[in-house]
Amino acid sequence: MRLLTAIPVYNEEAHLEPVLAEVLRHAPGDVLVVDDGSTDGTPERLARFPEVKVIRHERNRGYGAGLRSAFEATLAGGYDGLVTLDCDGQHEPALIPEIARHLDEADLVSGSRYLKIFDPSQVPPEQRRKINVEVTRWLNECLGFHLTDAFCGFKAYRASALRHFTISDDGYAMPLQVWVQAAQHGMAVVEVPVPLIYLDESRAFGGALDDAEYRLNHYRSVFQEALREARLEVAGGCCG
Repeated sequence: MRLLTAIPVYNEEAHLEPVLAEVLRHAPGDVLVVDDGSTDGTPERLARFPEVKVIRHERNRGYGAGLRSAFEATLAGGYDGLVTLDCDGQHEPALIPEIARHLDEADLVSGSRYLKIFDPSQVPPEQRRKINVEVTRWLNECLGFHLTDAFCGFKAYRASALRHFTISDDGYAMPLQVWVQAAQHGMAVVEVPVPLIYLDESRAFGGALDDAEYRLNHYRSVFQEALREARLEVAGGCCG
């Protein structure tokens, strides 16, 4: 299987070089960085890795837009699969082959930070965990999944699955569209345990999304709209 490993980044000069060096050690195929309009030293640091493919957005468009560019690059490049991970040190690149291996059995492989406790001292920020639990409940009750982690960015996708996604959300709610469309198209989904790592709990979503109540309501709105667009029959009240 010919794989692309992609990392969406925005102003990640503090983490980019060590993360990218590890990704290059472990990724079984090509590596792509989608620079979402960084205004810090990220572009200069990227230039130190000539073996890495780079897509640069001229302005910051959002996390979902970065992943959408990775989806498009996977299909345009004729790859069989895509692995995605974040650049903030939360994901261990050594697990890329393990995540990718499950593409033999699934269309979408999703890391879960809650399937297994690797380090009891690692605890997620309280509000983030509460929102994750609530959104994961929606996915399970509305879509028939048995997930434990709605928002882990460490994932793998078959290229054949990517062709079915129509992603319009440019921001952090984008995974909700992915989950709804995965259910709509009957995709096989597998969760794989990955360590829970929080190096910087102060990292912000930006703007109004930093308010937990606003963020949850925004996720609910995006999720309900995705359900309507997919025309899925779901139980009443399953998403709050």
